[in-house]
Amino acid sequence: MSGWEELEMLLDSPSSLTATSNVRGTVKDKPNFKVDEDVSALKKAIEGIGTTEKTLIEVLTQRSNAQRQLIAKAYEKKTGRKLVDDLEGDTHGDFEDLLVALVTPTGVYDCQEVIKAIKGAGTTECTLTEIFASRSNKQIKVLSEAYLAETGKALIHDLKSEVSGEYGKALLILAEGKRDESTNVDAAKAKAEAKALYEAGEKKWGTDEDKFIDILCHRSIPQLRQTLVEYKNISKKTLQESIESEMSGNIEALLVAVVKCVKTVPLYMAETLFKSMKGAGTTESTLTRIIVSRSEVDLMDIRAQYKKVFGLTLYSQLESEVSGSYGDALKHLCGQDE
Repeated sequence: MSGWEELEMLLDSPSSLTATSNVRGTVKDKPNFKVDEDVSALKKAIEGIGTTEKTLIEVLTQRSNAQRQLIAKAYEKKTGRKLVDDLEGDTHGDFEDLLVALVTPTGVYDCQEVIKAIKGAGTTECTLTEIFASRSNKQIKVLSEAYLAETGKALIHDLKSEVSGEYGKALLILAEGKRDESTNVDAAKAKAEAKALYEAGEKKWGTDEDKFIDILCHRSIPQLRQTLVEYKNISKKTLQESIESEMSGNIEALLVAVVKCVKTVPLYMAETLFKSMKGAGTTESTLTRIIVSRSEVDLMDIRAQYKKVFGLTLYSQLESEVSGSYGDALKHLCGQDE
C-alpha cells in the first residue's frame, strides 16, 4: 500500500489519542477478582524466605491498574506497609522498576517518568517527546495534576526551565493539554493550512518552525489528518518527509512524533519499541514505560503494527532480548499474538 492510500484510509480510522475505551489493551479487569486472595498471595510471596517472583508476576501483570490500586490499599491495611515499599525492598533492577510501575496509578506513573526525564544533569528529551506527543488532553491533565501533587509545582513552570528554543515552545504547547478536540473537519482550512506549511517549509529558504508548531500542536486529530492528505496533494512529499528534510535535532524528533501519532499512535509506539531493542543493549526503561503505559490502551494494536512492519512478533522479540523475571513479566503483559 502506498503512503498515499494509507493517508486516505486514515481519515476514517479511530485514534488512540481520542479514543475513550480501552478495548485494544492486552490487560483487562480480571473477572472474579478477589482482592483478599491476591493480598495474601503477595504477602506470602514477599515475606517468605526469598521472594517468589512467579507469584508477583502472576498477580500484578494479570490485573488492571484499577484492581492493582485496590490490592495496594488492602495490602497496606493488612500489613501496615506500603506494597510499593515492599516491592522496592524485595526486588531490584528492571524487574523492580516494572513492578513499581504496575502498582502506580497511570497518571502518577507518567508524571514520575517526566520527573525522571527532567531531573539530574541534562534532560532526557526523547522521553518527554514520546510522552507528550502520544497522550490525549485527558491523560496530560491527569499527569499535570499528579505532578502538582507530587512536587508542589506546576508542570509547565518546571518544563520552562528545562527545555528551550523551538523544541521548548512546541513541548510547552503540548504539555498544556489543550489540543482541539472537535471531530468536525474543515476541509477548506486543511487545504489552506497545508499550503501555509508548504510555504513555511519546503518552499522557502530557511524554515518557519513557528508555523509548524502552531498547526501541529493545536489542531484536532481529524483536522490534522485531513491536512496531511492535503499536504501530499500540494507537495510531492509527505509532511513527515518535509519535516525530516527541513529540520534537525529535538524539534525535528518532536514534530515527527506528533505527525506519527496523528496518523497512528500504535505504529509510533511499535517503532519506538523496536528502536529500544535494536543494536547493542536494550533500553529497558523505554520497554517498561511503553508496555506498562499502553497495556490497557492499545497494546494489541501495537503488537499488530510491530508484526506488520518488522515481520516479527513483539512477544518473540521480547523473548530474545529480555530475560529473567523482568522478561517474564513483560511477556505476560504483552501476551502472544492471536
